[in-house]
Formats: sequence, structure tokens, C-alpha cells
Amino acid sequence: MIRRIFNLFRVFRRGEDGTASVEFVLVFPAFMILFVSAFELGLMMTRHAMLERALDMTIREIRLNTAVTPTHDQVKRMICNGAGIIPNCMESLKLEMIVLNPRDWADFNTRADCVDVDQPFAPVRSFSSGQQNQLMVLRACSLFSPIFPTTGIGYHIPRQSGDQYALVSLSAFVMEPL
Repeated sequence: MIRRIFNLFRVFRRGEDGTASVEFVLVFPAFMILFVSAFELGLMMTRHAMLERALDMTIREIRLNTAVTPTHDQVKRMICNGAGIIPNCMESLKLEMIVLNPRDWADFNTRADCVDVDQPFAPVRSFSSGQQNQLMVLRACSLFSPIFPTTGIGYHIPRQSGDQYALVSLSAFVMEPL
């Protein structure tokens, strides 16, 4: 009886049926995780580049039009119009614009707070328009949900409110004189 079992194992050991399937089962998950991570990272980088671009275009508009002081909603709308790939931009974008002393950065909080989706209302953090020849810092923060939250890089991204990741863009400028 033992000899018959060894004969079955010998036949099974010599057979080469299914070798491609074993290789596929071992390699396919790694390639899928790599593909999903590349897609997630590409979308994240595209959104961040568009947010940076929109912030730069808005800063240019604000800096050159010092005769007209834009409101918080106008600045937000300018950024959202410039960054077309950000979904629900008006709801997911939070702005902070402060006057900064170039010799003393102690008042500047380095941590950006984004929109908290769990709270129904999040007040504007700080938004002052500034005057001529003042150093201004404009920070934009937006939250996004990962496309694949349980796989690859989507699993390892640091999360904030509501299982979303934050993209923060910062720009400093000096208000031009009239």
C-alpha cells in the first residue's frame, strides 16, 4: 500500500502539467499591485500638479490686481477653475491666506488643516487680503479618496478625515504696489 502511494507521488512529481499556472499564480498578484499602485500614484501626482498650477495662476492674478481685493470665495473659485481635475473642488478645498513677517515665521503654523468631511461646517481658518508690499502666504489643502484604498500605495497613504488623503500646496508672494 505504501509502495502504491509512492508510485502516485512519483508520477505526480514527473508530470509537468500546470507549471505555467503555478508561475502565473505566484507572479500575477505582484504585477497587479504594481499596476494599481502606479495608477493611484499617477492620479495623485496629476491632482497635485493641477492644484499647484491653479494656485500659481491664482497668485499671479491676485498679485497683479492689487486694486481689487478678492474674497475667500473668489480665490477659491479661481483655484477651482484652474484645477479642472479636482472633483467637488468648491467643497473639498480649504484655503488659508495670512500676512507673514519675513523676519519672524513664529506665527506660521506648519501643519495645514483640511476640510473635515465628518463635520457639516468648517469655518475659514484665516484669510486676510493684505496690503501693498506685504509678504503673503496662501495655502490650499484638498482631500481625496483613494481609488484602490486597500491595495498597494492606496493602503499606505497617510489618511485624514473620512479615510481620505490630503494634498497641500503652498505659495508665498508679495503684494505689488499700485
